[in-house]
Amino acid sequence: MTVLQVADLRFGYGADLLFEGITFNLAMGERAALVAPNGAGKSTLLRLVAKELQADSGAVVVAKDVRVGYYRQSHELAAEGDVLSAFLSGYREVTELRAALNEASHAAASGEARDLARLAELQDRYHLTHGDELEREVSVIAARLGFSQRDLERPVASLSGGERGRLHLGVILAQKPDLLLLDEPTNHLDLDTISWLEDYLGRLRAAVLVVSHDRAFLDAISSKTFELGTHGLRTYPCRYSEYVVLRAEDLERERALVSRQQATIAKTEDFIRRNIAGQKTKQAQSRRKMLEKLDRLERPEDVWQVAEKVAFRFAPAARSGDIVLEAKGLAASRGERELFRPFDLLVRRGERIGVVGPNGAGKTTLLKLLTGRGAPTDRGTVKRGTNLEEGVFDQHLGELNRGNTAVEEVRRIRGDFTVEAARQYLARFRFWGDDPLRVVGGFSGGECARLALAKLLLEPRNLLFLDEPTNHLDIPAAEILEESLVSFEGTVLFVSHDRRFLENVATRIVSVRDGDVEIFPGGFRDFVRAHAPPPPPPTAVVQKARREKEKVEAPKDDAQKRAAHEAQKGEARERERRTKRVGELERAIAESEKLLGELRARLKEAPGDDWEKLASMAHEEQVLARKVDSLLNEWARLSTEAP
Repeated sequence: MTVLQVADLRFGYGADLLFEGITFNLAMGERAALVAPNGAGKSTLLRLVAKELQADSGAVVVAKDVRVGYYRQSHELAAEGDVLSAFLSGYREVTELRAALNEASHAAASGEARDLARLAELQDRYHLTHGDELEREVSVIAARLGFSQRDLERPVASLSGGERGRLHLGVILAQKPDLLLLDEPTNHLDLDTISWLEDYLGRLRAAVLVVSHDRAFLDAISSKTFELGTHGLRTYPCRYSEYVVLRAEDLERERALVSRQQATIAKTEDFIRRNIAGQKTKQAQSRRKMLEKLDRLERPEDVWQVAEKVAFRFAPAARSGDIVLEAKGLAASRGERELFRPFDLLVRRGERIGVVGPNGAGKTTLLKLLTGRGAPTDRGTVKRGTNLEEGVFDQHLGELNRGNTAVEEVRRIRGDFTVEAARQYLARFRFWGDDPLRVVGGFSGGECARLALAKLLLEPRNLLFLDEPTNHLDIPAAEILEESLVSFEGTVLFVSHDRRFLENVATRIVSVRDGDVEIFPGGFRDFVRAHAPPPPPPTAVVQKARREKEKVEAPKDDAQKRAAHEAQKGEARERERRTKRVGELERAIAESEKLLGELRARLKEAPGDDWEKLASMAHEEQVLARKVDSLLNEWARLSTEAP
């Protein structure tokens, strides 16, 4: 069933065209990634689909009775009420009944029969509208997004920007839309929550259109990629990483076609010029008519060409000492909560250390301690090496003066720069035309991130502290930053939840979780493998052994006969082992599925106000479901082996 049809869409701001000729469809269950550089209009297209903007021409048709959920980057949420009410805000009748129940509960404290009867009536109505069930479902989603039972009672107005982002995402998911529009949903999520969201979206039957700079996330959830260009939209029936390869091949092929046609045209025009007044006049006239009727190929639009012009080049810096940082007994607490217990860390020149962990675990606090900007209550010592030239990138971009222009921000650091020199420098970071003269307060998140990096690179550095450097960068800018850091001759410590960035940059991992700091002596891929659950045991490939045996002549001497007999006995033992294992798996699957069914029944009936129990049961359900999947996969492999 097609839930979304977009036909020949055109949109611009006054005389400035943003895009035109945008046509695509999305069916129920399809998950598509919408990709293009920052500024190409991805968020605008989502707003057009959500009917928040009106196109200049073209049509957006959403199928009848389709519920649309739209996650915006702006996180515009009503500040009234508590967090749980916000989660339930998509169900008006339930939220109204819940508010009435709260009032009736206070009134019933008097013991008046009328008030007690009113409370009982509202409780019955709340149950009939499935309010209890919705609260349980919402509590599970809230727990996955990092909200505790106490958090559900907090006023929305008290939430931080990151918490509002996670709440906004939870509100959309709780509404169970048929068409889900997601604009950078992973920006405020940690690695664990991103993994959960990937699994959650993978099980949805809804159609999903997602904008994200997280390449691993796009690969995990989407089977189709839409490339947004100024003059149309290209569709690739594959995930993002495959699209990158196919798109490069398409560009190369289309450019070659254009070049061949241009060569043919030039050759034909030369023939016409030389022969139009000679003996081959008729041939020249005929070829002229052919050229007039020829459909001229246009050079293919490369939407990423402009994005690739950003340049993160590090100014040459002096060589630091071999030992860059030596931290001993580092520990931090906030109030009564211990973020992480004492640990030691030795950082050597040239290392690129990635810091990972759940939201709130203390990653940014750890980075601040290493920069020497920790809180007075933090403990431990950090001995700095020799000849260090340090630079810090703050994920909140607090180093930027929002009242200045981009040129003024550059000249705050390099007072020797003229306005023109500052503009030329900013052009390396895709600030062109009047952009350098705009006030920073009007910049997008991506523009602020590029400006902050531009300031960081103004002076020589040999030690960098980067807190979520890719959060607001588009994919090409993130990839160029990766390349620059890999070739950087200094030392880097960075916090990130971008898995591709971690895989490509980090040479060592520091993991902060549940108060413990683990220092892992390898890159992010090795770290993930080391912490993954063990795979099922490998099975023998009996068919291959049989084929090889059939190629061999019958044994001729006693030694060969004995060897063949032993081989046959081994195959018999393998068949027996496999048959026995299949039986064991079938019994284990039946038992596990029974337990899973019982657990899901208990989860459905569990009281909605016992969040700790709900969270524990939800985790147990996820672990048991994965166990069933693992058992089924092993059973399928063994069952397909030849007897």
